Amino acid sequence: MGQSNPSFMNGVPELLILSLLRRREMYGYELVQQIRAATGSVVVLGEGVVYPALHGLEKDGALKSHRKTVEGRSRVYYALTPVGEARLTELSGAWSKLTQAIQDALGGVTHVPAL
Repeated sequence: MGQSNPSFMNGVPELLILSLLRRREMYGYELVQQIRAATGSVVVLGEGVVYPALHGLEKDGALKSHRKTVEGRSRVYYALTPVGEARLTELSGAWSKLTQAIQDALGGVTHVPAL
């Protein structure tokens, strides 16, 4: 029997952050903006969600950070590590499986007459 996971949305910030950082390094607020842009504002995550996720991912070894000054502003930039790549692959697979199951259920709904 499959495992129920009512809090499946909890992995969405991590999935989006890792996916965007696979492309290039970014700083926190840039990720907030890129998540909004990449999802057409369907997913809007504030700094209160993104920064704790970044810190947790860095603590777990999925990200590395470094401070860089650009245009006179000092920012902490985050980049994916090999651990982060593996985590992204795992999360992407789980998300694909979940979304396919939901699509199957939505597309496969047929009226069954009551007995």
